[in-house]
Order: sequence, then structure tokens, then C-alpha cells
Amino acid sequence: MINVLLVEDDAAIVKVIKDYFERREDFAIETAENGLIGEELFYERTYDLVLLDVMMPKKDGFELCRDIRKRSSVPIIFITAREKTEDALLGYELGCDDYIVKPFSLETLYAKCLALVKRDKGFVSGAFVTAGPIKLNPITFDVMVDGTSIDLPLKEFMILKLLVDGKGSVVSRETLLTKIWGYDYEGSDRVLDNRIKNLRKLLGKGGKTIKTVFGKGFKIEM
Repeated sequence: MINVLLVEDDAAIVKVIKDYFERREDFAIETAENGLIGEELFYERTYDLVLLDVMMPKKDGFELCRDIRKRSSVPIIFITAREKTEDALLGYELGCDDYIVKPFSLETLYAKCLALVKRDKGFVSGAFVTAGPIKLNPITFDVMVDGTSIDLPLKEFMILKLLVDGKGSVVSRETLLTKIWGYDYEGSDRVLDNRIKNLRKLLGKGGKTIKTVFGKGFKIEM
């Protein structure tokens, strides 16, 4: 699950973003109506991405971004009505990764968020990589098996990317859980088995290359 903190005082914008993102697999949005609440939530929990408005009561987005950057390198995107160049430059100076001016396209915001999370977690590198019949592009998110395009959910894509990168070697269960679900994941590791099962099914004959190494993890065997 990709956990996002949205700090925004406009209830209508909050609802639109939350509804759009949570219709997509693997995104969970937690919201705060001002900077102080947002700061409290950020220090209490772990997030993969922070979306910040600038003009908010009690503590504005610039202040919150500055404070977050003192303790974390989590990706931050400003979503704001302030379109002056100096405001955007200040946002970047404070450490934001992107600055989006309202009104904005939800599709564009979603794409930017997904790209930032992938980059932050180390899933963006070169162009196509291959393993047997599987061809994967970590930048465009494309996956093909023997020339046929395959649609993968985010978690399955991340698992496949790690296995392809380590093709021929065992990728431990611990590595997969840590890289994809985070260091603080406390759930059952059965979630990984279920995702592997689904990945094999979606890849068709390409799924046969994913082997279980009992007691250790998984590997791609060509």
C-alpha cells in the first residue's frame, strides 16, 4: 500500500483527490485540514508521499515542508493556487519535489505521485530489462511476455522488478517485504505469497520462471 498524507483545508479538493486515488489499487490517503494536524500525523506515522497546500490555517505548507525536510526525505508535492514563480522557487528551495498549480488534472497528479514513489523506492532505472520471455520497462511501467502486453498491479510490478533485477539469484522474503511494504510493516508475510501467486497467474507462461526457494525466498530461473 502506498500511504499518502494530504494536507489541504479545502474539503472539496480533499474529497476529489481522495476519491480518485483510492479508486486506484494500492493508494491510501490520510488527510489533515491544517498544517499543525498534518505535522502531528507525519511524526506519528509513516508515509510514502506528502501532498501539501500552501495557504492553510495555523501552519502553512511552506513551514510544514521546511520542518519535514529537517527529518525526512519523503517525496513532497505542493498543490496550490499560488502560481507566482517566486512561490514555486521557494517551494523547491525548501525541498519539495514538485509544485502543481490549481486547477490541475487528476490524471497528471496521479502520474506524478506514482513516478515519485517509484523513484524514491528505487524502481526507476534504465530502459527495458529482460528475463527469459519477460520484458520490463521500469520507467514506463510496461511489461511484456513474448511480445504480449501484460497489465500488472503496482505491488506485482514491484515484485517482478526486484526479481528481474536479481535474475538467477534468490531474492529473500525479507528483502521483498522491506522494499515493497516498508521497514515498519507488521502484517503477515502471507500477503507476499498471495501477490506472488497473482503475479504468476497474470504473467501466464512467464510466471513459470518464478521459482520458490523454500525457507529463503524467490528467484527467476530461465
